[in-house]
This record gives sequence, C-alpha cells and structure tokens, in this order.
Amino acid sequence: MTRRHFLLAPSTVSLLSARLHAQGQYPGVAYRDYPRILPDYLRGLAERAYHKRNADLKKLTTTDAVRARQRWARETFWKLAGGMPERTSLNARTTGSFEREHYRVEKIVYESRPGLHIPANLYIPKRGRPPYPGVLFQMGHSLNGKSYESYQRCCQGLVQLGFLVLAFDPMGQGERTYYPRPGGWLTRLGSADDEHSVPGRQMLLAGDTATRMQVWDAVRSLDYLAAHPLADSKRLASTGQSGGGTLTMFLAAVDDRLAAAVVSSGNTENVACAGFIPPGSTDDAEQNFLGSGPLGFDRWDVLYPLAPKPLLVLVSAKDFYGTYSPNYIRSGWEEFQKLRQVYRVLGHADHLAWDDTPLPHTLSLDLRVKVYAWFRRWLLGEMDPVEEPATVVEKDETLWVGPTGNVVRDFSSETPFRLNRARAAAIAPPEKLPDLAELLGAEKPRTPERVAVLGRAKAPSAEIQAIEVGSAPGVWIPAWLLVPRLPDPRRPVLIALEPGGRNLRSARAFYEELAAQGLVVCLPDLRGIGDLRPEFGRGAPHYTGPHQDEENYAWGSLILGKPLVGQRVTDLLGMAAAMRAHEAAKGRRVVAAASGKMTVPAVFAAALDPGIDSLYLAGGLISYRSIVETEEYTHPFANFVQGVLAKTDLPQLAASLAPRRVRLAGAVDAAGKPVDPTEARRIYAQAANVEVVPEAKWTVETFLAL
Repeated sequence: MTRRHFLLAPSTVSLLSARLHAQGQYPGVAYRDYPRILPDYLRGLAERAYHKRNADLKKLTTTDAVRARQRWARETFWKLAGGMPERTSLNARTTGSFEREHYRVEKIVYESRPGLHIPANLYIPKRGRPPYPGVLFQMGHSLNGKSYESYQRCCQGLVQLGFLVLAFDPMGQGERTYYPRPGGWLTRLGSADDEHSVPGRQMLLAGDTATRMQVWDAVRSLDYLAAHPLADSKRLASTGQSGGGTLTMFLAAVDDRLAAAVVSSGNTENVACAGFIPPGSTDDAEQNFLGSGPLGFDRWDVLYPLAPKPLLVLVSAKDFYGTYSPNYIRSGWEEFQKLRQVYRVLGHADHLAWDDTPLPHTLSLDLRVKVYAWFRRWLLGEMDPVEEPATVVEKDETLWVGPTGNVVRDFSSETPFRLNRARAAAIAPPEKLPDLAELLGAEKPRTPERVAVLGRAKAPSAEIQAIEVGSAPGVWIPAWLLVPRLPDPRRPVLIALEPGGRNLRSARAFYEELAAQGLVVCLPDLRGIGDLRPEFGRGAPHYTGPHQDEENYAWGSLILGKPLVGQRVTDLLGMAAAMRAHEAAKGRRVVAAASGKMTVPAVFAAALDPGIDSLYLAGGLISYRSIVETEEYTHPFANFVQGVLAKTDLPQLAASLAPRRVRLAGAVDAAGKPVDPTEARRIYAQAANVEVVPEAKWTVETFLAL
C-alpha cells in the first residue's frame, strides 16, 4: 500500500474491524468495507469539481468577469452537448385550428432539423392588441406531452392573460413518441424518461447527445414564435415544469432572445454539490452533462448567460424526498445565492427570485399563478394580483396536429434513432488507435501493486487466498487467488472476469478443478461488480432504489470524467500487473477470460497492457456499432464511451493485439442475440489474430487450451 493509499484508507476500511485489530482483540480476517469503494471514489471526484467551480465563481466580482463567465458557460454548454446545429428551413405549416371564447388554437408542425417534425399548439389571444408578448411553454415528462392536464391549463391561463403561447411536444412525448405501442400513440417503454434515454445513450457513441436535440428543438420553436406576425420579438419568455423547467434552463444558456424565464421544479440540483450522495443527481439522458465535472461546469451554469434578465426559480418544497435527491433543495438554494451575487454585480438583484409551494411535484394552481404574476410583471408591466382564468381540459385528440397523433405515421418524421444511425454510418473507421487511457480516463499502474493476502483457506487441490490489490488512489480490488498445490509452470495465470462477480459460482469447484490442472486462477471483482457493488445512499426509497443501479453509476462516472468502463479497465490493469509480480505467478503467461459485459473492459485492458498474453471472450458484444444499429438494444450502459465510434471499435481493438490471440466465442449483438459465425468473421475480417468460435463455453477444457 502506498502512503497515499494509506492516508485514504480510513474512509473505506471497516472501522470496527480496524479498531479491533489495533487493540489486538480480533483474530479474524479484516475485510475492507468494499461497498464504499466506488461511492467514495466518486465523492472524491465530485469534491474536486465542486471546489474548482466555487473558486471560479468567487472571481465574479466585476461586470467584465461576469460577462466572461457567461460566454464560457454558453461555449461549454454547446461543447458538452455536441455543438450547435445548423439552422435549416422550418417548413412550418398549419394543419388545423379551433376556437374558444377567449382564444384560438392553431395546430402547427415544423422541422427543427430536416425531416424531424415538431408538433405544436399556438394559443392566440382574442383580447388586447398585437403584437403580444410570447411565451414558449416547455413540457415536463408527461407521456402525452402538450396534452397533459396542468400544462393545458397553464397555456390557457397565459393566453387569456394576453400572451401568445407556443406549446410543443418534446422528443419522445405526445405526438413525438418514437417507441409507440402497437396501433397506439403512447410509449411502449417504461416512461417518457426512457423515450429520452434509450436513443440518448446511443447518441453518445456517435458524439451526439439528447441535450443537443432537445435544446435545438426549443431554439427552433422560439424561432417560429419570434417570427410570428402577432408576436413581439422583444418580449419573449420561456417556462416549463419539471423536465420543461430544465429545458427552459438549457434555452436560457444559448438564446439571448429570452427577455424573462420561469423555471418550475426543474432539475436545479448540481451533480458536484456539497454533501455529494453517490452516484449524484443523475437523470435522463439530456440532463447529464458528460465530462462536466473536471471543467467545473454544472447545471446552474446554464442560467448564468440569462443574467440580469428576470428569472424566477420555483420549487416544490417536498421534492428533496418526493422527486429528486436529498440534496435538491439544499443544492438549489446554495447555488441560487451564488447566482444572486452575479445579479447584484450586474446591478439588478430584484430581477432574480425564488419561490416555492408545499404541494407535490406538479404544475399546481399555486405554481401556475406565480408564473402568471412573474410574466405579467416583467412583460406587461402589471403588478396587480392575478387569478387563473377559467380553463377547460381538452381531449388529447383535439390538440393533435396530425390525424393519428404520431408524427412518424402522420408526417413520415425522422426519429432520433434513425438520425443517429445515419450519423454513425457517416463516421469513417479510424486508421489508428487513439490514446486509450485518455479516452477511457483509465489509469495505468506505475509500479506493480503488492498483493495483500487477507486470509488463506485450504481446498483439495489448491490454497485459496483472499487478496486485494490497490488499483487507484482509494480503490482496492478484492479477489480470490487459487494457488495450485502441484503447480505446473507451463500453465498460465488465468484472470477470470464474471459479470456477477467472484462469488457467482459459489461452490468454486469449477475453478478448483482448473487449479488442479496447474493453473493459477485469479477471480477479481472490478468496480461496481460483486463485493464492489456500491452501498445505498441517502434518500427516499422510491428515489434511492432506482438510482442505485449500475446505469446511474455509469452516468455519474461519465459526468465526473471517469467512465465506469475505464475504471474497470484501471482495476484490471492493476490486477494484471500484480499477478505478474506475484511469487506464485512469476514466469507464467497471464491470460484473461471474460464473460458477457466484462468482455469490453477486457479488450480495452489488453490493448493497454501488452503483458496480457491472450483473451477468451465468451458471449461478448460484437461491436459498438451494433449498439447504434439496434433500435431496442440491451447492452449495459456501463460499457458506453462517449464518441467512441470516431476513435475505435472492438474489432479494431482486437486486431491491435496481434500477434496475441483472441478467441471470440458466441459473440452477441446489442440486443443479446447470437451473431452468426460467418457474420462475426466478416466483422473481424481485419483481425487475423481473432478466432471466431460459435459457442460461448466456460469449461475446464476451454481454459486448458488457452
């Protein structure tokens, strides 16, 4: 253990066993508190990001400093989102309308990108004189989008108070449902969040993001509203509830045309915040800024470009346990104070306000009235108390822009999946490997780590050692090491990676039989696997439970600049180096066998470590390209790497290992379906060192042949 590791040890060692050992009272094995390893690692990354950002914000004491920060925030947002798209023709048209006593509703469809159709309702006042102040209303994660009851009521309230209101369906909701039920119009997936994240994850592989798609839809919708002959382009605003509040934040980051905004129950919790609770406040795909942590950029930065224009932040006071994480209110209020100081520097402290409701997470009447009052004050100059006008909820079909309520059927719209697949197809295969350590955020071991033996147990043919190896500061990898009683130096050291961890085959008879044949067998857990599965964080069970899965830890890791697959590669590199230096393994080849999702980190690790002599990959993913070509994929998000297709893919990585041998056994596509061996050989045609085996076998005979 290095001195740095030792100093970090108290946060991850079981305090009770450590204390008992120090007192000489406990004779047993002192296992480390392994479920804290990954959470503590992310805490360290988040703390660094939090302090870096705070240090930068403390410098905002002059107008020039604030303006520079605003430019940086906008540039950084576009950089993280994937770049600003090109403006193309909206091709807007009206498909119908209907009249109500105090307003009229036009049904509009336009294209935010060529072929990507946006259905919208334009609420036009019958009172007052045009041009009217315009409000872009953005939807929360309602399955039926703009038809959701409280969103209809807010749009009707605003239009009757004298605002021209444009309400549009965001990606994956309402008429833009891209995974509809057979013969229906709402999603067959689990939620609107899934409609965002299923294609959003795929976009990352091709260097795109759901963030970019969603904010650009909002920009183009504002284009339509601003150009309307009844709109006052100098008095434009945006609001929305929940996810719509978050999208209002995004629009505030990139569009100077907004004269005011109300963020209602948006995701105003920073990821790298005080009292960080792993995996952080991760959410659906568009709300997670990958790589933002090391830059000192976080969610509240998207509001800085709006200053000092009028901004109201509305929250549900119970959202810190009812919807979001326990840090929701605390983080939001802390960041609000920092933004308020910026408004003071710019001389308009009164343009920023915070208000809340005791009611649950919904656009209740209580919040809607606060929205009305804010826009009346700043866009109409009216300060008198306001009540909500009478509203009537229309049927979904009444608001439909197309005849069947789905833009793919009604207008042959493109879909996020098809657009991303085309983007990926246009990426030329790279000629050489990139810096893989940089791509993955992986850390190569500088010197072989010492293997710490925590305990020993006898088996018929081997000694089973409970060992651990340090792989990164504050990170220790536990493993079983089976050392044969009758060693055969001709046999290799086998590092076997099980998707369920080292204890999956609890009888261990299989690996003991390998040891009986003279192999030294190492069964490690890598971060997030087996004994290194993370402990539960704080929070209400309906929030903490779903956020405790591998996907959310993968999101948190990507946000903080250390992809989970890269962390696992780091762990495997550390274990491989330790095995080569181990007394029982000296002089032997080190080979790695991986099953299922563990095949991806195994390939990356072998590409970084020439000391891994060969690979056996059982039931592994055939390629990253398969993910972007499979509409309903199942491959775990933990293996995703942002922009990987422009850098490399698994067949190229395997070919780079030549002359080392790779056995590709029973490869599967992104949906987990077997790939025909002939097709697998075609995909790996440039990898002469790869042997394609039809069936993924995990047998003694298989490993004796390595």
